[in-house]
Order: sequence, then C-alpha cells, then structure tokens
Amino acid sequence: MTLLSKIESILFVASKPLTIVQLAKALDTSKEHIIEALDTLVMKYNREESGIHILHEAESVQMATNPGNLEAIEGFLKDDVSGELTKAQLETLTVIAYRSPVTRADLEQIRGVNCAVILRNLMMRGLVEQYDSSDEILSTYILTMEALAALGISETIQLPQYKTLHQHDHIEHALQQNEQE
Repeated sequence: MTLLSKIESILFVASKPLTIVQLAKALDTSKEHIIEALDTLVMKYNREESGIHILHEAESVQMATNPGNLEAIEGFLKDDVSGELTKAQLETLTVIAYRSPVTRADLEQIRGVNCAVILRNLMMRGLVEQYDSSDEILSTYILTMEALAALGISETIQLPQYKTLHQHDHIEHALQQNEQE
C-alpha cells in the first residue's frame, strides 16, 4: 500500500484530529512525507463535488464531511437519532457495555460491519462517550452515566453475566485473529 492510501485509511478510522507527528510516527516516516501526502489528499478531496474534505489547521489534520453538505447531514442525523434504537444500535451499545473501553476498530471486528454512523448516533443520543488520548491514534468508547442510569446500574460490572461476557472466548479469538492479520 502507498503512504497516501495508509494516511487516508488512518484519517478515516481515527474520527478525530491527528497531528502530523502522530501520523509520521504511526507510519514510520518523516513529517515532510506526511505533509506532501496530505497536500495530495487535499487536492483529491477538497472540491465542491466531493462529500469528503481534509481539514488541516496548523499541525492537526482530520477527514470530515464537505461543509456545503451541512443541511443534508443535519436532516439525515435528525431523522436517524429520533425514535427507538435500531437492532444495530442495540448490538453496538451492548458490545460497548461489555467490552469498554473499546476502539472503533475492535468494535467493527466484533460486529463485522462499519460502525461509524452508529457510534455517532449513540453519542448524539448521549449513550456513548468517546475518549481521545494524545498518545493513541484510535479513540475508545464507553457508556455514559446517562446510559448506566437508563439501565438502572451504577457501573458496567453490574450488567448480567458481565464477568463471563466481558472476556468471552469467541470475542477474544476474533480480536486475536484481527491482530494476526
């Protein structure tokens, strides 16, 4: 894979601003190579007809939606976060409850599908929180106090069969396979 492809993938999964230094460290390359690749990505995406833009301010960079699509995005999200939770949202919330803190990559490995929109919706509903670490590229997700209160518990270890499901053999095996690939 090319450096450009790797940066693009990392920006996509990170879902938060990253520094050029973080990218250089993660990809074992120089800041200069990262900056060159970012310039190419900006030319590729930051066009009116593109739904994705690369935001670049000072030493931070992030993949985001085209600001011109704000109205469409708000309409979609408004419809998507009202009403009852979908089956996919409930599954995602369950995995977060039993495995937290969990990265989006691990969550997607466990569920087998992309969870970006579902995570965003759960955060907008106030059920999931995203934690960012300056040392790590990937954010982790946990239940909010509001979610715990709605479940009638004060901490996740009070969930039914928490000890058994928190480190279930099938989930551990799936995550280990992903690490080996």
